Amino acid sequence: MTAELIDGKAVAARVREDVAREVSELAQQTGRTPGLATVLVGEDPASAVYVAGKRKACAEVGIADLHRHLASGVPEALVADLLEELNHDPSVNGILLQLPVPDSMDGGALTARIAPEKDVDGLTPISAGRLAQGTRGLRPCTPIGVIELLDAYGVELEGAEAVVVGRSNLVGRPVAAMLLQRNATVTSCHSRTRDLAGVCARADVLVAAVGVPGLIGAEYVKEGAVVIDVGISRSEDGLRGDVDFAAASERARLITPVPGGVGPMTIAMLLRNTLSAFRLQALPPDGAAR
Repeated sequence: MTAELIDGKAVAARVREDVAREVSELAQQTGRTPGLATVLVGEDPASAVYVAGKRKACAEVGIADLHRHLASGVPEALVADLLEELNHDPSVNGILLQLPVPDSMDGGALTARIAPEKDVDGLTPISAGRLAQGTRGLRPCTPIGVIELLDAYGVELEGAEAVVVGRSNLVGRPVAAMLLQRNATVTSCHSRTRDLAGVCARADVLVAAVGVPGLIGAEYVKEGAVVIDVGISRSEDGLRGDVDFAAASERARLITPVPGGVGPMTIAMLLRNTLSAFRLQALPPDGAAR
């Protein structure tokens, strides 16, 4: 068996097209467009590139770019004050604090200050609690992007055995919760898991999100499984995922490449989350503009 590729670029492009169309329709209906405030503290080159990509994506779909940049030497209290200001600004529907912040600051504490209705990264404790309880709220972008890919390729999750390798708050834990809410039977694996290969080999859906290049070899993959590789690491040979792609492709039915799989979904889902936040804030249940 040679696996079919899950084309994250194509799925992300469709999500972006849908968001652009809905933003245009809402602008006609309400006279407003959604606004996303990206907050960058300091001069970290990688963070600057990530934020630039998010700002560019906003412009492409008609979301207002309300970027704020603070110098690395500012007091943490000033960043907290800015987040509070954005929480109360009606033109701002989504707030994203780019992590990591400078070492002198507590990124988790600052993120927790973002109003949950504007938490388009889905990372505040309130958003995490809503996900855990299965109540309405904004979800983390990469995990919900994984679910979007599975849905796009018609993967049946109800009753499936799903294994998630990795338990980070950014990906592993939330994607496990989302799979459980879709009625999959979910096992979360980590560095203490005994017989990791054996556990993974039971999975109908295997999600690798641990950050160890090439960890998931052929013996980890059940024949006919769906393999989602969230990991991404730089090597002398370029970008690599957590999955040994060539080996896993001989056993899997569907598999995401690295790059071009899960990666493009993150910004696409950020745009959708911003649109969802706008709808929640600007439109009452009857759909009329406030």
